[in-house]
Amino acid sequence: MSGTGLPVIAAVDGSTHSDDALDWAAREASGRALALTIVHVRLLTRRTGQEAQQREAEELLARSVQRVHRIAPGLRPTTLAPLDFPSAALVSLSRDASLVVVGSRGLGGFRSLILGSNSLATAAMAMCPVVVINGGRPDEEPDGSAPVFRDIVAGVAADESSEAVLEFAFETAAARPGARLRIVHGWTMFSSMLSGGPVFDRDAAAGSAERSLAELTAGRREKYPQVEVVKEPVHGSASRTLVTASATAALTVIGRRRGGEALGLGLSPVAQTTLTHALGPVAVVPC
Repeated sequence: MSGTGLPVIAAVDGSTHSDDALDWAAREASGRALALTIVHVRLLTRRTGQEAQQREAEELLARSVQRVHRIAPGLRPTTLAPLDFPSAALVSLSRDASLVVVGSRGLGGFRSLILGSNSLATAAMAMCPVVVINGGRPDEEPDGSAPVFRDIVAGVAADESSEAVLEFAFETAAARPGARLRIVHGWTMFSSMLSGGPVFDRDAAAGSAERSLAELTAGRREKYPQVEVVKEPVHGSASRTLVTASATAALTVIGRRRGGEALGLGLSPVAQTTLTHALGPVAVVPC
């Protein structure tokens, strides 16, 4: 991602969830030495005049820029206020972005970035990775300190579709000092059969899953020697493991196959379940 030099896009709508997304995007852009673009999509609606929408957008974007300056003083974000539908605008902008960051829910109605509508559509159709910032876990430890989440969790399949997921996950972990990368691969006897592996021998199938993970990570340990890697072949539900891991992960990374967007098939059941129920930020990477 950092090799592209393209900006990080943060979508804002004035909600607390979009504030969280903006904070995350600012820190990520600063850490990767990338530009930041703050986007507020003005809706195609007759309920509010365009002049009033424009004033609201300018005020929101000005507050957002001030917020970024407090979080990452070195950033000089640019702003955009396109007139469009939120997911359509963000998908279009994703063609020239390193990353799009959205909140899981917004202000409500058509003005929101609600998971299941605009956030989900953006994650399913964007041309670059999309990070959805989910709430649901405490912002503070019992002693009042901020919690430290060091794990980057990557959910992978045992095929070439995982290349983009792993590259993004390794790069993200490498950009965070002290981060640990957990690579999760869920397998069943049925999936072993479909991939041409052992059909009746569970131990043999488990060994095959471990070898698949070793093959997927081969070469990346040399490219990213600073990253601590834990490989976790899991018998059973990968989505359950990923959702559980997301509660203590700095980021959970999943893949989305290209080509199924027009039919609404961009997200697999595992990806959609993880995105819907995760307790922390989730990155959806086009594969």
